[in-house]
Parts: sequence; C-alpha cells; structure tokens
Amino acid sequence: QVQLVESGGGLVQPGGSLRLSCTASVGTLDYYAIGWFRQAPGKEREQVACISTSSRDGPTNYADSVEGRFTISRDSGKNTVYLEMSSLKPEDTAVYYCNIQQFWGQGTQVTVSS
Repeated sequence: QVQLVESGGGLVQPGGSLRLSCTASVGTLDYYAIGWFRQAPGKEREQVACISTSSRDGPTNYADSVEGRFTISRDSGKNTVYLEMSSLKPEDTAVYYCNIQQFWGQGTQVTVSS
C-alpha cells in the first residue's frame, strides 16, 4: 500500500505561480514513474505531467496545455515529487492529484482567479 499526500494548492491570481508537493510512503521514489493529474468540475481527470524512473529530472512528459509553464521534479531523499506551476491561467483551476501505479492522493485544490 502506497500513501500519497499532496499539498501546496490555493488561490492565485492569473499569471501567478504555485508549487505542489506530493510525499509518498515508499522506500524510494527512484523505482516509480509518477504522474500529476487534474480534474476540473464537470471534466474528466487528465494527466498534466509525469516523470519516469532513474533520474531526478526525468525523462518527463507534459500535456500540451501546460508545456513550458509546469515543471515536474523529484527529490528522492525526501520521497517527494513537485509540480512547479507558473503563468497560471483560470483554466488551470482544478483539483490536482499525484499518482503512482494504482495509488492516488486525496488531491489539492488550485484556483486561479482574480
């Protein structure tokens, strides 16, 4: 059983930045591919970023809608994955979840609004 705990969400103005964190109860994150997903009201959950095994910084992959604005990274020493989000837009408003295999966190709300 893997437990994932997300944090860092909140209310931010358009153009602002946030950093989400996901801390995992695993021996080491190095062995896992990890994804960040989001789900907006009335929409399906979508993957926004993922990072594969073997290195701190990648390889990584991003949805077209966040490419160049979001950055996923991993700190294996802290068993934590981050999602750095910048140039935020109202359409980025959603609950953000991290995922390892079949395990999900409880989500953290991100609201982008003036």
